[in-house]
Amino acid sequence: MTHHPEHCDDDQCDHEHHTHDHDPRDELVTVRDLLRYAVSQFNRAKLVFGHGTEDAFDEAVYLILHTLHLPLDRLDPFLDACIPSDERAEVLAVIDERVQSRKPAAYITGEAWLGPYRFSVDERVIVPRSYFGELLQDGFAPWIQDPEEVEAALDLCTGSGCLAIVMAHVFPNAKIDAVDLSDGALAVAHTNVADYGLEDRVELIRSDVFEALGDRSYDLIISNPPYVTQEAMDALPPEYRHEPEMALGAGEDGLDVVRTILAEAHAHLNPGGVLAVEVGHNRHLVEAAWPDLPLTWLNTAGADEGVFLIHREDLPH
Repeated sequence: MTHHPEHCDDDQCDHEHHTHDHDPRDELVTVRDLLRYAVSQFNRAKLVFGHGTEDAFDEAVYLILHTLHLPLDRLDPFLDACIPSDERAEVLAVIDERVQSRKPAAYITGEAWLGPYRFSVDERVIVPRSYFGELLQDGFAPWIQDPEEVEAALDLCTGSGCLAIVMAHVFPNAKIDAVDLSDGALAVAHTNVADYGLEDRVELIRSDVFEALGDRSYDLIISNPPYVTQEAMDALPPEYRHEPEMALGAGEDGLDVVRTILAEAHAHLNPGGVLAVEVGHNRHLVEAAWPDLPLTWLNTAGADEGVFLIHREDLPH
């Protein structure tokens, strides 16, 4: 193992470099050492990623920086900083928990990020990750021509409330409704809405899709609904099994909730309104189920054509 004593000139660092009578992990002295160790542990355990990070390195960086209360976007200045034994114990505990529990990092830290937005999360909600995070960055252009003209928008299957909160920032004049069937998810969403001071603009509603919305209608409806097929649910790795099953699975072909959305959205869209739904890698299933619908598939950096869009006038009614 390579150390970097030139960066460690205090007595504690010197002591830790030269006394290894106990736990071999006492030899891990710098952030760089801990990072290397974490990546090796994660790869050795064959952990699965995809809840905000894409690989063992990114996950290790996030967990270490978070645990040490360092800026999450500034690793380099701290790589060769010496870590006192108490802080090292905290970092090692987090690394061990990630390996042993197979929980996504967000459930260990209690937070998740969608672009610049931070959200509190726990196992009552899926970890925020959505192509809508990127699509909303530019005001959902070109489908929404002027973000300031959006007066009402709906986030179906809101989970942690993350997309409703992003929409409240993107559409400054809009009232946002955020719907979920899970009481637990709505409790988490309530915390996040309050954290952003948006109680007056984001209304949380317990509803099975449109069921409790009466005659409310919107300029824009977005949804990141459950869309995992039964076959894929049966093959989920442990990390994904920590998430609420009802937020992932949606019947044999993963389209049970999408069917309801497409059947009922027309009644809840204003003239000229738009519906956009995330379905991941299931484009082929959607097109097979609705071959005659004029769906527009949107590209994002995360995936080509993981979201479809349709105008109110083209929806069944």
